[in-house]
Amino acid sequence: MAVKHLKTSEFEAAVGAAPLAMVDFWASWCGPCKMLSPVIESIAGQYEGKALVGKVNVDEEPELARQFGVMSIPTVVFLKNGQEFDRKVGVMPPETFTEVLEKNL
Repeated sequence: MAVKHLKTSEFEAAVGAAPLAMVDFWASWCGPCKMLSPVIESIAGQYEGKALVGKVNVDEEPELARQFGVMSIPTVVFLKNGQEFDRKVGVMPPETFTEVLEKNL
């Protein structure tokens, strides 16, 4: 399954239905976000059926960015049963993200 592009209207239902979720807050003009995008896509394939991997465009969904206090992008937020438990800000190696997922599966 590809990365799920989340809108404000569906965010809570999608994330709440997933036991584990990883959500990338990004924007199309953000260079580091573009660098991180293939990593997010790869992780989405790797964790299909185990975790929801989503993306939120902060320009299109500013309310979600505010709700999560996203001050700089890319910001990757990890949620378990709809509740945030970790976040990573900036471009990081894939292992940084997969370690968090593995520990919480």
